[in-house]
Amino acid sequence: MPAQQWVLGAVLFTMVFAVALELHVEDFRRVAHMPRAVVAGLIPQFILLPVGTWLLTLALDLPPNVEAAMILVACCPGGSLSNVVTHMGRGNAALSVSISAVASVIALFATPFNFSWMVATNPATDSWLRQLAIDSSAIWRSLAVLLALPMTLGLIVAHRAPALTLRLRKPLANFSLAALFLFIAVGLVKERQLLNLGLLPSLALVIAHNALGLFLGWACAMAFRVGLRERRAIMIEGGMQNSGLALGIIAVQFGSDLGMVIIASLWGIWHIVSGLACAFTWRRQDARSAVQVGNGP
Repeated sequence: MPAQQWVLGAVLFTMVFAVALELHVEDFRRVAHMPRAVVAGLIPQFILLPVGTWLLTLALDLPPNVEAAMILVACCPGGSLSNVVTHMGRGNAALSVSISAVASVIALFATPFNFSWMVATNPATDSWLRQLAIDSSAIWRSLAVLLALPMTLGLIVAHRAPALTLRLRKPLANFSLAALFLFIAVGLVKERQLLNLGLLPSLALVIAHNALGLFLGWACAMAFRVGLRERRAIMIEGGMQNSGLALGIIAVQFGSDLGMVIIASLWGIWHIVSGLACAFTWRRQDARSAVQVGNGP
């Protein structure tokens, strides 16, 4: 493996480790008190959005690397930003944290499993991988190591060494956020000649894809008949994917393929915009409701 990929792999390893340090035993215990809502938040992330994306890539005639990037982003779990956005939107932040905690563990197996079989069963992406001489089973093994090992180590450190965890948590969280923006910046600056109106179709695709995730989260929450604050949390969890993880995987496994980087980078930018838009919309709705109650008879 080239030295650059080793460095990128180490960055991705550290990012996943930092996420694990943010998890607490209480996060998992909380699941016992709201199992139905947690399940409603996991279904869009690991079933509805990945399968829906896979079906879309089979129906649409897109470049194979773009389809692979869409599948990869859809297979990634929600990022920690979803907890912040849920809190800002006055959703159930505890539920959001619980979903993120469980999703992080499930992703150890579900992300490589879903991505591997989906790209292998899509004729366009499967032939593209063969042209690159990339074995989908090798991707599964590599992603399992890049996810499982740092996540397990992070959970162990958080449980066994809480004092050390407190010292590491903030700098590593800042590092993860910086790494996300660095992945986006490097990928876009490297191909800055393409930053023109030619990106609009890709942006439109990302906006539609993100809207699908938000809708599936909302629809699943409605189907499970959870409360308003829980619906907000589940909707955000369904539409905010860990694009930083996707970008790291693209850098390590696909040599920062341009088409994949553009899709994942635009996702990293847009899902923050859409998430904050939802949060501010909900806050305005709450403010109007409070005024109407105050002016009531």
